[in-house]
Amino acid sequence: MKESNTSSEFFKVILSSIADGVFTVDSERVITSFNRAAEKITGIPASQAIGRYCQNVFRSDICENCLLQNTLETGIEAIDRPVNIINSAGEKVPISISTAVLKNENDEILGAVETFRDLSTIEHLRKELSKNYSIEDIVSKSPKMHKLFSVLPDIAESESTVLIQGPSGSGKELFARAIHNLSPRKKEKYIVINCGTLPPQLFESELFGYVKGAFTDAVKDKKGKLAVVNGGTVIFDEIAELPLSTQVKLLRLLQEREYEPLGSLKTVKTDIRIVASTNKDLKKLVAEGKFRDDLYFRLAVVKLELLPLKEKREDIPHLVDHFIRKFNAKTGKKIISVSPGVMRTLMCHDFPGNIRELENIIEHCFVLCRASIIEHEHLPPELNYKEWSKETKPMETTPVMKSLNEEAKIISALRECNWIITQAAQKLEIHRSTLWRKIKKYGVEFPGT
Repeated sequence: MKESNTSSEFFKVILSSIADGVFTVDSERVITSFNRAAEKITGIPASQAIGRYCQNVFRSDICENCLLQNTLETGIEAIDRPVNIINSAGEKVPISISTAVLKNENDEILGAVETFRDLSTIEHLRKELSKNYSIEDIVSKSPKMHKLFSVLPDIAESESTVLIQGPSGSGKELFARAIHNLSPRKKEKYIVINCGTLPPQLFESELFGYVKGAFTDAVKDKKGKLAVVNGGTVIFDEIAELPLSTQVKLLRLLQEREYEPLGSLKTVKTDIRIVASTNKDLKKLVAEGKFRDDLYFRLAVVKLELLPLKEKREDIPHLVDHFIRKFNAKTGKKIISVSPGVMRTLMCHDFPGNIRELENIIEHCFVLCRASIIEHEHLPPELNYKEWSKETKPMETTPVMKSLNEEAKIISALRECNWIITQAAQKLEIHRSTLWRKIKKYGVEFPGT
């Protein structure tokens, strides 16, 4: 009996010294033990937790599909699953949990154990990094893009017409939507008019609407898109595709903020914000006589020039992480990252399709990847020839590649040490505070955040 009591006390001491929260349940999921870290994370004393059902203590977002229940029924362990719980103060706390069954010497199931780690600090760091490297849904680490980030709220606050120029796939539509979302009109409607797909003969009727009898099939009045979006924002995408005959009709709208429905003699006033986008150089088209100069100057009150991805390669690692998080949420997979070799391959690619091409590549990888790390075999076939080779090795000397190599080493050390900062710092032979500083510098994100 004395030996049993000693073992029990020894077990309690061990549990109390563990930094992770630990609790055990019986076969009915009633809590039988609750360590000190669990008390700290939840804000609930062990005396109030023991004897209660675990869902009444944790109030987790996965209680309806309880991992502990699944472990008890199947014997399958859960490892580092990110969830949220509500603590005693009513605050949401992000944690990662692992579960396992408890058996006696006769291999009989007595209950289950769950360990959980508080991810609040990591989540706070992630939000700080996200705040530094993104605005709305736009992700970038490029200094030139950050200049645009800094003025975007002011541009959005104004009523000035904006012209966004950049290559296809560079994120023009994201900037246009960000301008609307950050503006006083954010609660109003937002529509995109694709000038490249709208036939010239339909432009006026679709945009301005028409009255009964305006043409053969006009059997009743029809509101145009401008009437529907009144008070909101209109995006004229591919504005360079508008024929000269149609451009003059758009000019009056820009100058006077008024129009006449087709077949009507009545002028209609409109209250809209106008943003135009194009992948062509409008100034060059003006010089060639393919675009009206007066319309160009009305559109380009504020002009944003977006860079192709190959001119801001430092964005690639952050965009890769962004798309991995996006497709994890969409597919339910738990992919952590790409391998260093895959990252180097992506860094050496010219991306003629820009950010949209990179997103498509990551989506392709998600279809094929069943592990937690994306490898070369998961890449589209046309990219596999770009594995780290003699032709690409000179890039190692560039500042971007030096940063990438250091970032890859940090991520590798963190993975090997189960994302424990102190151990990873020791492995890298740097101080813990230095590692935190580099994590912030590179925007390294922890799994489950």
